[in-house]
Amino acid sequence: MKIHEYQAKEILRNFGVSVPRGIPAFTVQEAVEAAQKLGGPVWVVKAQIHAGGRGKGGGVKLAKSVDQVKELAGQMLGMQLVTHQTGPEGQKVRRLYIEEGADIQKEYYVSLLTDRATQTVAFIASSEGGMDIEEVAHSTPEKIITEYINPLIGLTDAQARKIAAGIGLPEASMAQAIDMFQKLYKCYMDTDATLVEINPLNRDSQNRLIALDAKFNFDDNALFRHPEIVALRDLDEEDPAEVEASKYDLAYISLDGNIGCLVNGAGLAMATMDTIKLFGGEPANFLDVGGGATPEKVTEAFKIMLKNPKVKAILVNIFGGIMKCDTIATGVITACKAVNLSVPLVVRMKGTNEDLGKKMLAESGLPIIPADTMAEAAQKVVAAAK
Repeated sequence: MKIHEYQAKEILRNFGVSVPRGIPAFTVQEAVEAAQKLGGPVWVVKAQIHAGGRGKGGGVKLAKSVDQVKELAGQMLGMQLVTHQTGPEGQKVRRLYIEEGADIQKEYYVSLLTDRATQTVAFIASSEGGMDIEEVAHSTPEKIITEYINPLIGLTDAQARKIAAGIGLPEASMAQAIDMFQKLYKCYMDTDATLVEINPLNRDSQNRLIALDAKFNFDDNALFRHPEIVALRDLDEEDPAEVEASKYDLAYISLDGNIGCLVNGAGLAMATMDTIKLFGGEPANFLDVGGGATPEKVTEAFKIMLKNPKVKAILVNIFGGIMKCDTIATGVITACKAVNLSVPLVVRMKGTNEDLGKKMLAESGLPIIPADTMAEAAQKVVAAAK
């Protein structure tokens, strides 16, 4: 789960991390009132979408008068903001953040994320803030430093000092940097985040540090512990099909292809998509119905897939372990009748009650294309989609 910058900064503020004063706005009038309340002479008008690169796309602008705040707010609200993270279709701007101007002396990059390879939390920092960190990593990897934190100990003073020195912070900023980095780590752990990123972290002319931007990602599996974070969810920023799928406990991710995939188990779903691509096809989605799918769940999965107009064929690939093949067969038959299926459907099933499941499909009277192996299933669905 992602949240907006203004929400992220409120969380940082609660953990004692310095952030500029700012006020969210949903209308032009609210933007004007926010600027008047903050006081001048300079404001930053920021589009709020769940994507990076807003500045380059025209979503972060400086205003030197309240009238200019009004003008920029009018331009931004409702615009389709296109960045390198939104894709060519962009994201509609529905919220703004009006923030006081900053005294920018030097910009840095800091982030915390879970490193699965070392099973620790990685603190990543760079002297090159305010830029695409991916570009820094590609062109000048020596400017990025990584410190691994033992979760049983936490971020020590020595580690925090090492990070601060590594990105070139002056001694005058050192005490605040150590304190801020440790608060960031506590914030990361206490909120069950999977990413906390500040880019840029600003050092002003008085050597004070302040987070000029903030990005959070949270572990969906831990959200039951954080109703206050769930309340920050903005469904307008999420794929409607993925939102719909989450209501039925389906793991669904939209992709760009034309072959719908319905599979049980994430690993098998990944392998299914790979096999489709191997035989020249393109998956339209990742969809894991899980081990305990009911016929109702399968029906909803079909409905979600078929809302995508690009889907030209569907592949159902089931391994019957906990999930019995006859249960899936019932679900497939029910779904086909409920949605009046009009695209080719290839079904491969193996495992518990396999013969019963295949018999049910064969006797259903529906134009289902059976397959025995993954390769055969992929070849048949790719041919059907063409």
